[in-house]
Amino acid sequence: MIRAGIVPVIRRSRRSALATACVAGAGAACLATAPSYRARDQLSSCSAYSDNDGRRAPMEVSSLAMSLPNIAANFEQCSSLLVPTLEALIRAVRLVKTAGIMAADYQTYLHRKNPDSLFSLAYSWAFLCNNHSTADARQRELEEVIDRLESQLERAQLDYVKPQSEDEQSNQVSDHPDELNLSERTLSGAKREQKEVMLEIAGQLSTAEKELASLLKVDGGDDENAPAGIHKRNARRLLDLCRTNGGVYVKVGQHLANLDLLLPEEYIQTLSSLFDSAPTSSYQDVCQVVMEELGSLPSELFGSFSEEPLASASLAQVHTAICKETGKKLAIKIQHKGLRETSAGDLFAMSAVVNVADKLFDGFTFRWISDELTPQLPKELDFKNEGRNGEAAAAHLKTTGLDCVVPRVLWDFTSDRVLTMEFEEGFRATDVVSIDRAGICRRDVAKLISSVFNAQIFGNGFVHCDPHEANVLLREHPSKRGKPQLVLIDHGLYKSLDGDFQEAYARLWQGIVVADIPQIKSSCELLGVHEMYTLLAGMLTSRPFDEVIERSQTRSLDASSTGSGDKAVIKGYAQRYIKEIIAMLDIVPRQMLLIFKMNDCLRHVDMALGSPVNNLVVAGRYASERVFESDKKRSNGRLLDLIRSWFSYLRVLVRINSYELYTRLSLTQ
Repeated sequence: MIRAGIVPVIRRSRRSALATACVAGAGAACLATAPSYRARDQLSSCSAYSDNDGRRAPMEVSSLAMSLPNIAANFEQCSSLLVPTLEALIRAVRLVKTAGIMAADYQTYLHRKNPDSLFSLAYSWAFLCNNHSTADARQRELEEVIDRLESQLERAQLDYVKPQSEDEQSNQVSDHPDELNLSERTLSGAKREQKEVMLEIAGQLSTAEKELASLLKVDGGDDENAPAGIHKRNARRLLDLCRTNGGVYVKVGQHLANLDLLLPEEYIQTLSSLFDSAPTSSYQDVCQVVMEELGSLPSELFGSFSEEPLASASLAQVHTAICKETGKKLAIKIQHKGLRETSAGDLFAMSAVVNVADKLFDGFTFRWISDELTPQLPKELDFKNEGRNGEAAAAHLKTTGLDCVVPRVLWDFTSDRVLTMEFEEGFRATDVVSIDRAGICRRDVAKLISSVFNAQIFGNGFVHCDPHEANVLLREHPSKRGKPQLVLIDHGLYKSLDGDFQEAYARLWQGIVVADIPQIKSSCELLGVHEMYTLLAGMLTSRPFDEVIERSQTRSLDASSTGSGDKAVIKGYAQRYIKEIIAMLDIVPRQMLLIFKMNDCLRHVDMALGSPVNNLVVAGRYASERVFESDKKRSNGRLLDLIRSWFSYLRVLVRINSYELYTRLSLTQ
């Protein structure tokens, strides 16, 4: 939801800010009045009617007393649906309130930034009248510099992506540049100069942002009227909303914490706490869930059971225990009480918001949100399904030879809402302090993580789609000193990719790696994307498409880096293409939605590690192998086709191996 709603708000669009509040309000109204919701249908069945073989008939008055238990049971069933509906409505109202406050806050800030507005004049007068310190003055100066550099970067990017004729080199900015036709031009001398200007501005912007962040950290960030202060304040509001509403909202907040390239740093830092401190259930609620699911109290089932949770997430919390039979340490994942019932109302509320938004706002397509959440959440709430997913993942990873462990499930103590596993030690893969302390190379960590998930995508097609930092654990390999071993947990959200999608996706990645623009274009067409193929490639790699063009000329596999301004350049593109990105999400196959989510999570982990590995190359190796296997099957034993496929695969493999060898030699020098 917040990609389409909150992101435009924090990008200083007053229209989008008001749209967010209106959409949320309309969604709440729909939730309250929609006749199609099951609770209303169930309420009608609470009258004095009996159900025989699906046919309803009025009950005899004389038998009414005998049916009172049935009426009570029906009433209890109706209440079990009505209460979650009302609770979902309350959560929707909180969403409306929070969105409205955030929109008003950013609008006030925009008025203050306008030098001719009364807000700006009043703020300037207050600033001059108060005795501000040198740090305050420097903070205000840096904020003005950042605003100026952001505008300059936007203009520079517009100039850079603007097509030009050979005889014309215009420095004017077009209001409607054809930014998607990047593949139709080459990097001429003028374009290279424009790129250098863009990178220089991005570097200056990155330096200014780092200095401001450092100043706010030292000074405590007390100026709530500063851009960073406003982002921080609204991020806390969003965090409070997620924690108060819980469940699905926490899950959405955790996903937002991975969107480094779309959200300000204040949002990333604030919402990241949801990975560590999601709302917890009381020990009494935990005991009740275990009793309902397994028939006994935790103290009766296990040798010992920790009353305090080891960790809490959006859907469940984890307690440790000791197995009576083996004495091994166990991890018990227990679903939050009532979540299974209330999640239906939350999903309905979100779907209602999506439907209203689609009708009210042109240029924004929100339907992908419900397409992603609605079918997946019930699966995540089924812990037996999660256990089966984990076993399937473990079986596949064993065939790859990669050093990745999946905790073993104890089925005798597992049910729909309780999952019991053997406890596996590990720290988060983003914990660089622990990585360095263990003497593990960050490069090895990044390559292992990328290899595991690419092996799933291009191998058996059964993909873990929620690899955020709390689900990807790390430890030193028990028998390989200094080498990493991955511990992959939380297997509730998986996606099975069909063969046609896998092949098209593999050909797309192979084309991106070797910078084969015609192959990229044809692969995107197989995925239903035509004119916006450059945008899809950029979304998958989180890199501007001009890098592909440049590599197509240099024949290099090395993605060019913009140095300290790398993140600033990518964020600039992400903000500029926000409408196109949202439109793209409604075009691509539904399988791609969870792939995007997975990429967001993995990119966040990779950036935390310092991006020590070229993930394009890692993905290219697995994608090329998949393409080769597909071509072999398509050849039907024809020797000439088989040889052609083998040489094509060998050519890519030689380039990848040569690049990796060159990189290793460069690191040793």
